[in-house]
Amino acid sequence: MTSVTTEQTASATAPRVRPHVRDVVFVEGVRTPFGKARPDGIYAHTRADDLAVKAVRELLRRHPELPVERVDEVALAATTQSGDQGLTLGRSVALLAGLPSTTPGYAIDRMCAGAMTAVTNTASAIMVGAQDVAIAGGVEHMGHHPMGEGMDPNPRFVSEKLVDSSALVMGATAENLHDRFSHLTKERTDAFGVASQAKYAQALADGHISPDLVPVATRDPENGWGLATTDELPRPGTTVEAIADLKTPFRPGGKVTAGNASPLTDGATACLLAAGDVAEELGLSVRMRMVSFAFAGVDPEVMGIGPIPATERALRTAGLTIDDIGLFEINEAFAVQVLSLLDHYGIADDDERVNVYGGAIAMGHPLASTGVRLMTQLARQFAQHPEVRYGITTMCVGLGMGGTVIWENPHHADYSGHTTTQEA
Repeated sequence: MTSVTTEQTASATAPRVRPHVRDVVFVEGVRTPFGKARPDGIYAHTRADDLAVKAVRELLRRHPELPVERVDEVALAATTQSGDQGLTLGRSVALLAGLPSTTPGYAIDRMCAGAMTAVTNTASAIMVGAQDVAIAGGVEHMGHHPMGEGMDPNPRFVSEKLVDSSALVMGATAENLHDRFSHLTKERTDAFGVASQAKYAQALADGHISPDLVPVATRDPENGWGLATTDELPRPGTTVEAIADLKTPFRPGGKVTAGNASPLTDGATACLLAAGDVAEELGLSVRMRMVSFAFAGVDPEVMGIGPIPATERALRTAGLTIDDIGLFEINEAFAVQVLSLLDHYGIADDDERVNVYGGAIAMGHPLASTGVRLMTQLARQFAQHPEVRYGITTMCVGLGMGGTVIWENPHHADYSGHTTTQEA
């Protein structure tokens, strides 16, 4: 028999030292203008990966203090990973953007929460010291890749009644929410959609949208070169009366219309994340600190309620309550989905803390890229509201999920991070 030494016994019984968890900070986020996913949209003749390259290059241009060799990872999401959204986006975009060949990268798919997952994945690596600096984001060219393109759902989903057949059509799941919760009326969702348009128009006029946008050169075979500098989708001046009788594409006599849902969209986002001490070392600005995050599952046929359990879990992890949250960025895939979360927490439809700049109903929702758009807007709002300590970014996710990230404002007097704050 092999004898066990006293030293070995002591080593086996000694308490394990928990590794130090580092602060993860959001340095900056950018996005391309969002375009209509149509043959006449601004990006009809622009590659999806080129949109992502533009966003990544802009991040690097804005931060000359960051040596490019310090970027340890590039994680980029796309819901449809084929064609110009294939070829391991994180790696291919890193090379196309001019990062060193030593910079690794990968692709992510969590449907609408792709970019959010890119952020939480890389943040997790930063927390435990596996990385110092990362770029995360997403792209979706729905004009080139319609939702569900090439999809071949396993027939067992329906034949074995694992999910309701409506679970595979996002608009149908929104109609299911209306069915399940009668207080979520079409009148409320239409009013919310109109408010989103108005808030976006005001934010644009106040100069809160343009600073985050990356101009993109575009080319049309018939009209030549152009420059995309603004979002193509907003409909300023929309009224409740004007959208009251729009078609209901997911169900005859339904409640979901183009007036209270996000349009099909092309666009890309990217953000820069770093460990708090590394940001301080390199002189990188700190716009937010990650507090906690969570993903949760719900019945796929009512995927719109996914943000509720995700938010509850993220709050528990952070030791916070909904009353501690001073700003909300909730993705407006469908107005009914936002209202379900607001009702759950007793928050008014027109609460001034919610989607201050409007949301996806006005500016669009290029699926896997939207998570970083939410974060970028929250970071700008933090700078404008130093009295707010905590904010959340949250969204519903296809096949019955939700994702939530809680952030802390470095401009708040009680900010718990240790890095030097620079104005956004």
